[in-house]
Amino acid sequence: MSTLSIQIDGPLARVTLARPEVRNAFNDAVIAELTDAFEQLAARDGLRAIVLAAEGKAFCAGADLNWMKAMAGYSWDQNRDDAGRLASMLWTIYRCPVPVIARVQGDVYAGGVGLVACADIVVSTTTAGYCLSEAKLGLLPATIGPYVVKAIGERQARRYFTTAERFDAATALRLGLVHELVDDPEQLDAKVAELAAAICANGPMAVRACKRLALDLGDRELDEALRDETARRIADIRASQEGRAGVQSFLSKQEPPWRSA
Repeated sequence: MSTLSIQIDGPLARVTLARPEVRNAFNDAVIAELTDAFEQLAARDGLRAIVLAAEGKAFCAGADLNWMKAMAGYSWDQNRDDAGRLASMLWTIYRCPVPVIARVQGDVYAGGVGLVACADIVVSTTTAGYCLSEAKLGLLPATIGPYVVKAIGERQARRYFTTAERFDAATALRLGLVHELVDDPEQLDAKVAELAAAICANGPMAVRACKRLALDLGDRELDEALRDETARRIADIRASQEGRAGVQSFLSKQEPPWRSA
C-alpha cells in the first residue's frame, strides 16, 4: 500500500499512516486504503488487537491540501459521494470487531480527531495538540461528528465544533477523547504494548462480544427489551465453548486455554 504500512505479528496488527511529508493528511487514496485494511483485518481469524499509528511529527492533520483543491470544483453529487467514502471509512474502523488502540504521537486535526474518536482506546503523548478546525474553513465536522460527540459529549462538542480552537492533550484526556497520557514516545510504545497485552490475556470471543456490547448499548433506553437482550447475551457466552473453558479454568485455578496457547 502506498499510504499505509501494515504489520501483523501473531494476534496483533499495526496499521501506520505513512505520509509524514504531508502530516498524514487524508486524501482519496488514504481513505480507500484505510477502509480496505480494516475490512480485511476485521475478517482475519485469530487477530486480537489493532494498533493505529502514524509516522512523523503529526498523527493526522485532516484533509490533504491538494485533495481540498480538487474538491473545490466538485458538484453537490460529487461532494456527497466523496463524503460518503470518508463516512464509510470511519464506520469501518468504529465497527471493527477487533479492539483498536490509537497510538497518538503528534498533532491531530479535523478528520484526524474523527480517527481518534473511532478507536476503542487512545494513548497520546502530552505534547500532542487537538483541533476540530473545520469551521475555520467555513465547513463543519459532519462525518466525524457522531463519533466525536459520542467520545466527548454534546455540550463539549458544541464548544469545540464552533470555536475551532486548539486544545492540548490534557484537555483531550479530561474531555474523554483520550484515555492515557504519556510523556515521550518510548513510554507511548510501552503503554500501547501493555494495553494490547491486557486485551490478549482475555477470552478472544469474549473481547469481541464485549466491544460489540458497548457499541450496541450506547444511548439505548434501559427497558425490558434491553434487559432481556443482555440476559440472552450472557447466556450465549456462558454456554459457549470459550465461556465454559474460562469458568472451568478459573475454578480449577489453571490458565485458560487462550493464554496457554
